[in-house]
This record gives sequence, C-alpha cells and structure tokens, in this order.
Amino acid sequence: MQTREVHGAPCVHIENDDVEADITLTGAHISPVRFRLGNRWVSPYSIPPWQPAEAVDHDPILAHIRGDFFCLPFGEQPDGPLHGEVSNNSWTIEAAAPDSVVLSIDASDVQAHVTKRVHLKPGHTVLYQQIESTGLQGSWNYGTHPTLDLSHLATGQGRISTSPMIHQSVNPTVFSDPARGEHQILQVGATFTDLSSVPRADGSTLDLSRYPAGEAHEDLVMLVNDPDSGPLGWSAVVFDGYVWLALKDIRALPMTLLWQSDGGRTQSPWNGRHVGRIGVEDVCSFFAMGREAALDNFLADQGVTTFQTFDESHQLTFATAHAVAAVPETFDIVDTVEPVDDTQLLLTSRSGATAVTTVDWRFVVD
Repeated sequence: MQTREVHGAPCVHIENDDVEADITLTGAHISPVRFRLGNRWVSPYSIPPWQPAEAVDHDPILAHIRGDFFCLPFGEQPDGPLHGEVSNNSWTIEAAAPDSVVLSIDASDVQAHVTKRVHLKPGHTVLYQQIESTGLQGSWNYGTHPTLDLSHLATGQGRISTSPMIHQSVNPTVFSDPARGEHQILQVGATFTDLSSVPRADGSTLDLSRYPAGEAHEDLVMLVNDPDSGPLGWSAVVFDGYVWLALKDIRALPMTLLWQSDGGRTQSPWNGRHVGRIGVEDVCSFFAMGREAALDNFLADQGVTTFQTFDESHQLTFATAHAVAAVPETFDIVDTVEPVDDTQLLLTSRSGATAVTTVDWRFVVD
C-alpha cells in the first residue's frame, strides 16, 4: 500500500463510504478521521497546531501527537520515551486493504512484538482497533490515547459522560509545573463523585462534564470503572449535533483518564496553541505516572488492578470501537448506553432524547 503525507507525516490511508482515516507510520497515531453522517462529514480527533518538522527537537510522540495511539508502558519511563517506543518509533505495514491495515513494531523497551489492526465496516461510522502482543513478559501498564478537538465549540458546549465509576480523582502530584510555563486549575489529589463538581485549587469546583472550561489550563483526572456494571464500558462526548462514543472491555481497560489540554502549556511546541483538546484515554494504569507507580497498585482497595502480568500463556490483547452518531438538538448529555441487538446501541440522554448507532459492540467484549 502506498503511503501519503498528512500534516507533515507519512501515513497509511484506509476508507470506505462512511469513514476515512490516516495512520502515521511513526507511532501509529490515527488522525485525521472523517465520519459521514448523512450529508455532513465530521472530524472529532485532534491534529496539533504544529507539524513534525516544527518539533524536531522533541520526542517523536510530541512531534506527531494526534488522534488516537497505543501506549506501552503508559506514561513516563526512566530509561525510555514517554508512553513507550510503540508511541514514538516506526511501525511496519504487514497487510493492507482499502478499508483495513495491520501494522507491527518490535519494541525493545518492553522486549515484545506488538500488532495493531485497524479496520472499518460497511454501514458503520466506527473505527475498530485491536492490539495484540507476542513475547511480552512481566508486569506492565498500558492504554489508549484518543484526543478530541473541541476548540471550535463555545465554552461548555461539549458534554462529557461515562459508564458508572467507583472512584474518581485528580492527579495525585502536580500535573502542570509553573516552572515549565504550565498552569493547572484542579486541586492536586482531590477525589470527587460527579464530573460536574471537580474540586479546584482555589476552593471552588469545575464542571468537567462541560468542556472547554473557558480558561487556560492543563489537568488530568482518573475515573475507575465499576466492575458491577458489566464488562462493556463507554465514554461519550457530545459535539454540535453528534456524539463520539468510545467502547471498551473494562476487564482489560479498567479506568479512563480525562486529559484537559486547553492552552495551559506555553513552552515549545505547545506555545499556548493546543486549546480545546481533551484526551479520553482508556487505560490499565495509575494515571500517567509510569510503570513503577502502576506496580504499586494504589487502587487495590477498590478491587482494581493498575497493571497486568504477562507470560507465554497470557499476552496482551484488547479491542476498542470508536463510533459517531447524529443526535437531535434536544440531546444534551449521554446518560445510558444499552444494546438493542448485536449491532446496535441505544443512546439515551438525560433530557430523554435518544439516538441509535450501528456498531459491533461485541467486538470489544467477546
């Protein structure tokens, strides 16, 4: 398959009548992705305001950061790049068709072979992905990193919700360092029970269910899925007339990180330009604090493990599905996501408005 340059990076392109996607060969970052909703095309994933050539003095992940990508390990490494070689190094195209691609990488930092499959289905406005490892040994944290662009929306116009959670907290250490030209507004280490009331450092609260917040900041919160709610987990972001829905198996990805990146980083290459972005990152990790913090398993008392242990009989494998669906004007924020059958989900909003999306949701939990 021929590659093409998109936003300054060589990419492989896949498409069908309903979805178009480009995947970088460096780090296998997926974006732009365009979904057709009737006569309208929508592009929910982020593209940075810089191109790789403008960030050659930075790690490849920062030069290329866009859309969704896989991280192993998730977060900082003492002797390797942020989010691992899988997010920074070159991937090889193993197989390709017009609507699918298989890429792989030999990652020396985890001493494993990792395969990433991305495919589309006719009639589905869905991006399907599957990650598999070979040769992975020991205990590791990992995760996905989809980042959405809400910069074109008015303050608070984007609406964020998730499936039931049992623990929600702000990053336990300073996430944004003023010495580096960064600014955060949330209270370090605070816990909360509702996205609409997240403690701020000034003693007030932030309604994180509505985004952007309307002020420059860079913050991170972690939401831990409730295992009693069943294996199918979801996160939803309502845009202007449509919803983006991420589906996962909470047994493989038991928590979601919300990374609010709204002009709070002023150093290069951010320069205050990365605004209105939000990462909705499904992970098995303790925030983005790296492998060692994950192995400390701070959430054991919640019945949740922040890492998995791998050997010859148990390798890393999980799937995700990212869908979009049109919603009526009265649709405010996703309240419930319920299967209609094996290929349809009913989305009900708090206002009572509904939408149905076609998606093979069993792909992520079977």
